[in-house]
Amino acid sequence: MLSPCLTEYKMITKRVDPQVFLDRMRQKVKARDPIMIASAGSGLVAKLLEEQGVDIINTFSGARLRANGMGTMSMMWPNLDSNAQTLNYTREDIMPALSGQAMICACLNANDPLRDMRMVLEDCQRMGANAVSNIGPSVSYVDEGSEIKKVLTSAGVTLDNEIEMLRLAKEMGMVAVGLAFTPEDSERIVAEAAPHIFCYHAGTTKGGRTGYDNGSTIADTARDTEAVYQRALALAPDTILVGHGAAMETSEDAQFMLNNTSGHGFWTGSSTERLPIERAVTQAASDFRKLSFH
Repeated sequence: MLSPCLTEYKMITKRVDPQVFLDRMRQKVKARDPIMIASAGSGLVAKLLEEQGVDIINTFSGARLRANGMGTMSMMWPNLDSNAQTLNYTREDIMPALSGQAMICACLNANDPLRDMRMVLEDCQRMGANAVSNIGPSVSYVDEGSEIKKVLTSAGVTLDNEIEMLRLAKEMGMVAVGLAFTPEDSERIVAEAAPHIFCYHAGTTKGGRTGYDNGSTIADTARDTEAVYQRALALAPDTILVGHGAAMETSEDAQFMLNNTSGHGFWTGSSTERLPIERAVTQAASDFRKLSFH
């Protein structure tokens, strides 16, 4: 029997059933109880998020790199097998840390030239990650009309592959979480993939050491997000909508988004991971560093 002072650590993590989870999310939407999705780059962060009632914990290479002090977008640089990073740390770091209350969503690179994505999805299901997203990374990150976007498209790196992966995930009984950076890509994903949940990514979250401020205010972020939401609702009224990024840095910002959009919740990354870690560790280390002999 464990001592009361010790945290119980289970060796077999309970799986979250996709249909049970979706029923619970629809009940939350009906009750106007905000849905919260949050990314985790380590088991400790995932455990803390689950304890606070986060509905979905996202794993993806950008979160892992962020936990190592790099910016999320460093996952775009071609020195990283994104899916290997995501699958390995989800299996080894995240799953053993959880109790089975939160759904695990693996954010995958659907344009992986080294793998059959059906096999990747099967690997996710085997480890208990019964939801997937197309953000690991998504070609929607890349500016439309740019030279790099043209080169990627010519090489077969396309949004079509991401849409196909989301469709396949649904066919396999998984929860599909679609994401896009632009209104045009958002419309395609909602119309063609019909994900259970759709997130409009308004831009890299500002703040901290590796954040990026594109000049948008929270009012700008809410306005742009709402325009995408309205189109999504017209295409698929039952889609669960969440917002992410840009000026949505704090809980007050997220509340503004809830008050001023038609969304059903929010997706946090840096806001509940990188930024609080930066602040807390910096303060604690500073306090200790100021100690002296007397």
